[in-house]
Amino acid sequence: MPAGEAFSQRQKNEILRSIRLAEEGSGLRMSVYVGDLDGDPRARAEALHAQLGAGAPRAVLVAVDPANRRLEIVTGSEAGHRLDDRACGLAAVSMTSTFAAGDLAGGIATGIRMLGDHARAPQTLHREAY
Repeated sequence: MPAGEAFSQRQKNEILRSIRLAEEGSGLRMSVYVGDLDGDPRARAEALHAQLGAGAPRAVLVAVDPANRRLEIVTGSEAGHRLDDRACGLAAVSMTSTFAAGDLAGGIATGIRMLGDHARAPQTLHREAY
């Protein structure tokens, strides 16, 4: 579906804000694809992720095919060290629950925030100088 048809301006802003906050907090690149995942959805999502080029190792792609009710989360090699299968699975469950309630944009925004929060580098409370 053409990008302009899927979301209102408010919904686009909500998704963009969640991407910005997740990227700032985690240092990873967050990308979203909404559209048809032809053929093998996982292979298509991985091909889309590879198109991110040199930034792909530090990138996360959330690919959503609303018409076929498919969701794929692809992490690059570096991003995968910070986002394990459990973290991606929890984000996926949250997203699909929200999608089922009829809120595609809200589900995407929530999932991106969850991924960003999980990938966030832990804060150091203090440093010992020796």
